[in-house]
Amino acid sequence: MASGYAFQGVLPPGAVLPPRIAGDWTLSEESLYKRFKDPAMADRPFARWWWNGDKIEKSELARELRLLKAAGFGGVEINPIAFPDRTADMGIASIDWLSPAWLELLRFTLAEAASLGMTCDLIVGSGWPFGAPWLDGDERSRVRVISTVKLEGPVDYSAVVADLIKDAYPAISAPFEGRVSKLISLSLVPTPLNSLDDVKEIPLEPGKKTYRVSVPAGSHLLYGLVEFAGFSEVINGAPGANGPVLNHYNKDAVEKYLHRMSDAIGPLAGQIRCFFTDSLELEGANWCEDMEKEFLSRRGYALKPYLPFILYKTGSMGNNIDPEYGARHGEVFRQLTGRVRYDFDLTKTELLRERFVGPFLAWCRENKVLSRMQAYGRGYDPLDGSFGVDIPEGETWIKAGLGTEMSEEDYRIGRAYTMINKYISSAAHLQGKKIVSCEELTNTDRVFNETLELLKVGSDQSVISGITHAVFHGFNYGPREAAFPGWVRYGTYFNERNPWWPWLSHFTTYRARLTAVFREMTMYAGIALLPPTADTWNKYGAQNTPFPTLIHPAWQPLVWEAIHKNGDGCDYVSERTIQAGRLKNYHTLFLIEVESLSPATAAALYQFVAGGGRIFCVGSVPSKAESLLKPDAEVREWVEKMKGFKDRFVAVEKPARDFIGWYRQLQQDYSLKPYVTIDRPNPFVNQVRYRSKHAEAIFLINSNMEEGYNLELSFAPEITAGNYPWLWDLVTGERFRQELTTGSALNLELGPADSKLIVFDKKKRGKGYSAMPAAKGDRITGWSVEWQHIDGTNIRSEMVELKDVKEVAAYATFSGLIIYRKTINLESDKMLDLGKVYGVSELSVNGVSKGVQWYGRRVFNLAKGENRLEITVTVTMGNYLKSLTKNPVAQYWTNEKKKDQPIQSMGMAGPVIMI
Repeated sequence: MASGYAFQGVLPPGAVLPPRIAGDWTLSEESLYKRFKDPAMADRPFARWWWNGDKIEKSELARELRLLKAAGFGGVEINPIAFPDRTADMGIASIDWLSPAWLELLRFTLAEAASLGMTCDLIVGSGWPFGAPWLDGDERSRVRVISTVKLEGPVDYSAVVADLIKDAYPAISAPFEGRVSKLISLSLVPTPLNSLDDVKEIPLEPGKKTYRVSVPAGSHLLYGLVEFAGFSEVINGAPGANGPVLNHYNKDAVEKYLHRMSDAIGPLAGQIRCFFTDSLELEGANWCEDMEKEFLSRRGYALKPYLPFILYKTGSMGNNIDPEYGARHGEVFRQLTGRVRYDFDLTKTELLRERFVGPFLAWCRENKVLSRMQAYGRGYDPLDGSFGVDIPEGETWIKAGLGTEMSEEDYRIGRAYTMINKYISSAAHLQGKKIVSCEELTNTDRVFNETLELLKVGSDQSVISGITHAVFHGFNYGPREAAFPGWVRYGTYFNERNPWWPWLSHFTTYRARLTAVFREMTMYAGIALLPPTADTWNKYGAQNTPFPTLIHPAWQPLVWEAIHKNGDGCDYVSERTIQAGRLKNYHTLFLIEVESLSPATAAALYQFVAGGGRIFCVGSVPSKAESLLKPDAEVREWVEKMKGFKDRFVAVEKPARDFIGWYRQLQQDYSLKPYVTIDRPNPFVNQVRYRSKHAEAIFLINSNMEEGYNLELSFAPEITAGNYPWLWDLVTGERFRQELTTGSALNLELGPADSKLIVFDKKKRGKGYSAMPAAKGDRITGWSVEWQHIDGTNIRSEMVELKDVKEVAAYATFSGLIIYRKTINLESDKMLDLGKVYGVSELSVNGVSKGVQWYGRRVFNLAKGENRLEITVTVTMGNYLKSLTKNPVAQYWTNEKKKDQPIQSMGMAGPVIMI
């Protein structure tokens, strides 16, 4: 089998690929279906495996690997992390990262995983961003920030250096006590500030602690530019990999760090799949010894005079927390400083690529191990940053509103995929990469309250955003004997004490089937989107993806959603990829409120339009260059030339609301023909298309956990010609032949939280598909109920009318298994619809299991005669943990500030109907 990675030229000759990482992507429909039905271990989700405090022991490591394999995981990401607060460690000692004892346990783990057929990835360092106690001097991260004082003149003011330094220090997540501070410059400026000529520099003197500043009449600000060296420490670093953060702009320091790790561990080719680095959450680090020299060389002018006036007040993760901080700039000066800000961020991006990402990728190749990286964060390009990474990675989070809302005011509400995912998957497509991984189902909001159904909704959205392989977040290392609920570092509670753990393999197998198909195919995208990256950096500075505090424009993510929800596919592109001629892959380009462009990009856009491509300028038309020394006139000249193609260079207004309807109207007005026409698009229904040599696949999801939708889908001839439609059942692995109506249409029901994989291939005959009947019939009431609590208690009661358990005061804090029993006699075969169920449901009839259903409509077949029904519903833990007022771990995750979780719905709420 040909290696996909070798084909891409990523690995050097002789590099060893771990089992099943390769794929030929030309599998016949039967071979593809076989992989779908019985996914390989590499297709299965991996788990981020937190080695809490590195308090690890061989017997427990071996036990947990077997536990994970039994739950359907195919591999692990070994991730040493600080031991969680509020948690008793049972007196188990920590083992320092890279110590001989730690290395012995790592090698033991790799051998155990290999014996089980599981794959291992290994994070570089620990926590994020990585660092170590032994880093010194310029090996430690550095930042330059500002402090300002508002002054109304005339007045004489005493500026205390210590106060300026204290005020300048950003409110970051993990301050390093050993930081070294220095006042770099002091200046007085009027507000508004209109020119550098208005800046009065105050000469600094070595050791001087106070400066007397004479302020003339009017409003002024005193600017202090301060540098902090070694200003942050590793967030949640495990012992031996904690301490100050590495300076990612120092190539020598980066290579020293990486080689220290690989020299200690020794050869790992064939033992691990990837070295992994988490997102570049550098807390705003922006400096190195030669930053000014590099800026001058790359941009052609000096940075120093402008630096204080392009910086913002920053807080956690380096976020811009006050865009209005400092002097108000006059319009001309604002345009100037905005371009300098862009040039500064561009320079930082280039240095990060050359001095951190490049050395990391080269180091992985040296060690004959693949690279896996979240190549994004503060100050790095969201799309181009992933170029060269073997397995680029995004993030998907479980947040409030998922499954019930889909806001247009705040894209984060109702979405599990983060803003970065579409950038990462687009970068992968542009490079021909098939494996796009994801830190999936990360969770700090709804911990202990996730049903498998909710996790499915989040994971489905991840797939829609272009992710093909999941790394579930996460599994906590911790002895079974640890105090309840165990060692919990973060997130979704993938843990054997979770009541739904015995059913987790249903979900992991579901997710594995999607990976098995899509890693062998190519996502289709005929439309390209250029976001206003230059304008964003100009106005606000490079944002902290995947969670920017400011999105410009706020509606940017709604555009790609609207395209997919109307039956088409798209990618983001960048100016760099446009200049490289990559628009030839697309027929249409949308510029999303783009005002600034490189003249070289404008020239490439003209070639695209002149060659028959079409451009829609949404919200604005480009009118200026992005960089200080580049001419606006050249951009405008190219734009004027493009305007000559009136049918192919089109300015359109962005809608005030209803982006789905807006894009649907564009389809009609400009003959933007989708590959699948959805008769009634809505915010909760989304789709993505994948192609291979022998098959077409369309994956459709419904993110609404409360309502279902009946759709009519009409497919383009390029999909249907010579092909036949099949429903590949993601739960059972079976496939069912479907029939198209006249006009190549297909009627499809998407129940609540449902999904369907429709595959078109050459296979003609097979078992037909029968749609689920409507929920109409007699209601079943009068149930005997058994409550098997996870605390060991067992109670029996009666429930005449079914209720959401949270509404039943006596059981509102229950967790465990709820068993509903009733005997009914049927005169003919029927179907039983359980109605709304909050949890995993299993039906047994006359003592024989009829299967497990864990999302969407829960419908089972019943036979004529006596049916002794036993419906077991496995519910979540959050309500119970809220009630444990003396358990600090439980209270932190469910009751403390920012995590005050409401009481959750549980059980079988019905109505149960005999169809």
